[in-house]
Amino acid sequence: MLPVLPTSHDQSLHDAPSSRHIESAALSLHPPHTLIERAGLAVARLAVALKPFGQNAVVVAGPGNNGGDGLIAARHLAARGWTIHVLLVGPQPKAGSDAAHALGAARRAGLHLHADAQQLPRRTDLVIDALLGLGASRAPEGVFASAIQTVDLLRGAGATVLAVDIPSGLDVRTGRALGADVVRAHHTLTFLTLKTGLFTGEGRALAGRLWFDDLGVPVDDEGVGLLFGASRIAHWQDIFARSASSHKGRNGDVVVLGGAPTMRGAAWLAATSALAAGAGRVYAALPDDDGQPWPARPELMHWDAARWSASPNTWRDIIAVCGCGGGTAIALALSTVLHGATRVVLDADALNLVAADESLQQALRRRAAHGWPTILTPHPLEAARLLGLSSAADVQADRLDAASQLATRFSATVVLKGSGSVVATPKRRLSINSTGSSALATAGTGDVLAGWIGGLWAQSPGIAPHDLACTAVAWHGIAAEGHAGPLLAADLIDAMAARHSPSA
Repeated sequence: MLPVLPTSHDQSLHDAPSSRHIESAALSLHPPHTLIERAGLAVARLAVALKPFGQNAVVVAGPGNNGGDGLIAARHLAARGWTIHVLLVGPQPKAGSDAAHALGAARRAGLHLHADAQQLPRRTDLVIDALLGLGASRAPEGVFASAIQTVDLLRGAGATVLAVDIPSGLDVRTGRALGADVVRAHHTLTFLTLKTGLFTGEGRALAGRLWFDDLGVPVDDEGVGLLFGASRIAHWQDIFARSASSHKGRNGDVVVLGGAPTMRGAAWLAATSALAAGAGRVYAALPDDDGQPWPARPELMHWDAARWSASPNTWRDIIAVCGCGGGTAIALALSTVLHGATRVVLDADALNLVAADESLQQALRRRAAHGWPTILTPHPLEAARLLGLSSAADVQADRLDAASQLATRFSATVVLKGSGSVVATPKRRLSINSTGSSALATAGTGDVLAGWIGGLWAQSPGIAPHDLACTAVAWHGIAAEGHAGPLLAADLIDAMAARHSPSA
């Protein structure tokens, strides 16, 4: 049993069908009830590790194998001298099942089994949520909703909540709460596979600290997605380390198209980020450019709007980072970029312009036919506009599907930002970022990410856009970890630049 995060290497992610397939294969290789006994023992061991001086626990057990895991954990904790109360929720388990085996063993052990939450103590050291497992697909109702409310009451009274496999009421694939009643765990111990829903949307917040136990069953299935983290940064640094003879001409050029009046800060952040990432030269293409020096960054250069009218051959290979505070003033230049630049990053207002203009959408789709890669970095509301949905909530309801749809619709790599940012590219496995924290929830951090993508891309023209996006997203996230409060975007750039050191 190990904590999942931080992860030192990419790991496969699974949804309910692939997890069930792996579980079924594992069950066929072991005597009856072996795996559920291992799982229950693992829950008990983690409970003791989390509460070494704990004396009592409440186990909320549903009728399936998830409940069986909790019942076996209760039996082991009782054997260690803990006072255990078990709330049984739902119908009796099917005869002969693992869950029935666990319930029978709990009865023989003389555990306190209750059908009414009123019989539970008002305070306890630990609550084990073993109510709902992989099969939950709709909002909990009736006794199941009441049981989740009981968990919440005990949590509010000071209990530590440990969820088995996945917090009850959380969708295992999407990471969204299935309804108003959902368990907010301090810790979650998941078995056999890592589930996508634990790492994106509301999943990370509701699951708390994540733990994993393979129950002695190695899994070589690729799954439906990939969890990536800080190892992407080290990999990039190994491959693209600068030689002693490196110079700015070898590290590529970036132009940031954005920064309309009153929104210049967004372009400044993106351009500064591209510089800090290591691009050789960085330009800013501003509407109504007054030619005045950039605040505190004299390295940044101005891009004369007349240059867009020149032959694309004179600027085709520059990395174009478009959007960042541009408003509608960049529409004409954006069209020029989409028709001429070989590598483009679209963020913020560029995405909103594309969403509102069919001709820009067509230009974006045609880029793939030329072999010109594009990276889109929408937040959920921008993604909703691009997909023609009514709200960000529609995207958050299934972040994986939304990212995949955008990637397919525009033949591009998509970074759907948010908790557990999703990276999607046609014909590539979905990837979910494991780094980051709520410190990134400040204005301008998205501009920093777009600029960083551009800066890395300038130095590594041959890198696959999907891999580039994963590296930049992981870098962006890890720089914010450890910050207790909000991280200002300009300070984020400094924190990201500090990660250039191999020892960082």
